[in-house]
Amino acid sequence: MFGALTDKLDNAFRKLRGLGSISESNVADALREVRMALLEADVDFTVARDFIATVRERSLGQEVLKGVKPGEQIVKIFHDELTALLGGDATPLKLDPPARILMVGLNGAGKTTTSAKLALKLKKEGRRPALIACDLYRPAAIEQLATLGREIDVPVFQPAPGSTNVLQCVKDGLRWLESQTANAVIFDTAGRQEVDDALIAELRSVREFLQPGEVLLVADAATGQQAVNVARTFDKDIGITGIVLTKLDGDARGGAALSMRAATGKPIKFTGSGEKMDQLDAFVPDRMAQRILGMGDIVGLVERAAEVIDEEQAMRTMERMMSSEFNFNDFLDQLKMMKKLTESSGGLMGLLGLLPGVGKQLKQVKEQMKNASGDDKIRRIEAMILSMTPRERSRPEIINGRRRHRIAAGSGNSVSDLNQFLRQFSDMRKLMKDKGRMAGMMSAMGGMGGQGMPGGLGDLLGGGGLPPGMGLPPGKSGFPGFGGPPRGGFRLPGGGGRKKGRR
Repeated sequence: MFGALTDKLDNAFRKLRGLGSISESNVADALREVRMALLEADVDFTVARDFIATVRERSLGQEVLKGVKPGEQIVKIFHDELTALLGGDATPLKLDPPARILMVGLNGAGKTTTSAKLALKLKKEGRRPALIACDLYRPAAIEQLATLGREIDVPVFQPAPGSTNVLQCVKDGLRWLESQTANAVIFDTAGRQEVDDALIAELRSVREFLQPGEVLLVADAATGQQAVNVARTFDKDIGITGIVLTKLDGDARGGAALSMRAATGKPIKFTGSGEKMDQLDAFVPDRMAQRILGMGDIVGLVERAAEVIDEEQAMRTMERMMSSEFNFNDFLDQLKMMKKLTESSGGLMGLLGLLPGVGKQLKQVKEQMKNASGDDKIRRIEAMILSMTPRERSRPEIINGRRRHRIAAGSGNSVSDLNQFLRQFSDMRKLMKDKGRMAGMMSAMGGMGGQGMPGGLGDLLGGGGLPPGMGLPPGKSGFPGFGGPPRGGFRLPGGGGRKKGRR
C-alpha cells in the first residue's frame, strides 16, 4: 500500500541523513519533497500542510542531541509526528455489556467480510460473538454473512425472506440473542454506492435504538480522498467511534490511512489486508509509521509467527537438524509453517515488508519475481517433495538418476530444477553438521522467545533469487528462518543457479 510513499520519503531523508548541521534552508528543501510525496500519496491537503508545519517547527527548534546526526534526528521527529497523526496509541474496542458493534459504510468497502473477521478475532480473544445480518438490500448479503459465520463457527441471525424494515430486523435479532450465549454482537448493515439521505436516516434510527458501544466505519483505503470525505459525512451525520481500513494490501497510494484520523478525530482501530478471515489486524500507529518509513514491523512479524507456528514442532525439527537427521519430511513441515506465515501476511511480499530494512527493496524484488513469485517457488518445492515416496523423503541419499526423472515428471519440474534443489538441500545438511554455525542460529532464535523459524527453510528461501543484501545474515534479524544462507546463499529452482561465495 505505501510502497511509492516509502520510496519518496526515503529519497528525501537520504539527503538529510548526511548533513552535519541543520539549517532552515536544508530543512525546507527536504520537507518540500516530503510534502509533495504526501500529496501524491493522496493525503488530504490541509492534513499534509499542517503536518509539514509541525515537523518544520520541531526540527528548527530542537537542540541536536550529542552523538546523533542532525538528519537522523529529523527523521526521528518525522516518525514521532507521523505516529501522532495516525493516532498516537492503539485504541481498543469498547466492549462493556451489552457489547454491541454497529458496522457502517458504503457498498464495496468490505463490511460483511470485515464483520466476520472481527467476530473471529473476538472469538480468538475468548469472547462469544454473534452476527446479525441487517443488510436487506444487497442481493445475497445475508447468505454471504451466514456462509462466513459457518466458516468461523459463529452464530448468525438471518431475517425472514422479504424483510424490508431494518429497525424491525434489529429488534428480531435482539430477541434471537436471548436464546444465544453471545457476549459480543456485531450488526452488519446495508450500504449504498454513495452517501444519501435514506441511508443516513436508516443508520441513525438503528444507532439511536441500539445505543452501541462502537460504531465502526468500514472504509476502502484504495479510494483515497473519497474515503476521507465519506468518513467526514458518516461522522457528522451518524457519529462514528472508530474506523476499519480495508484493502491495505492493494497498490493504491494509501493517503486515506494518513488522513482519516486527522479528518474525523476518530481512531483507526483495525486494518484488513486480504480476504482470509484471519487477516484483520489491530491498528498500532507507531508500528504503521515504522512500516511507512521502511523500518519494518518486527513485532507484527513475531505476532503472526506466534499465531501460526507450532513452537513444539519447530523445536523438534530443530533438534533433528542438530542431530543431522533432518530429511525431506522435516523440510516439508517447515514449508507448511512458512506457507501459513506467508498466507497470514498477504503473501511473501507482505511478509518481507515486515522485516526492517527490507521494505525499500521490495520493488526490486517484485521486478525480479515477475515470472515466478516467491509463493510460486514455495509451491514448486512442495510439489517436488510430495512427488517422492515415503522412503525417498526419509532417506534423500537413495534418490538416483531414475528416481530423479520420476520425481521431476511427477512434480511438473525439469530434472535440472530438481537437481538444483537436491544440491541445495545437501549443502544445507552439511551446514547443519557445523555445530558452531548452528549454535549461532539457535542463539538468534532464542532472541525471539523460541518463535523463530528453523534455519533450514530460511537457507533455501532467504537467498532465493533476491537481490544482494536481501538475505539477512544469521543472528542479525533475530528471525533465522528468513536469514539467508551464511556467507553466500542459495537460489531457488529457476533462480539462475547457485550463488557463488565462501562457505
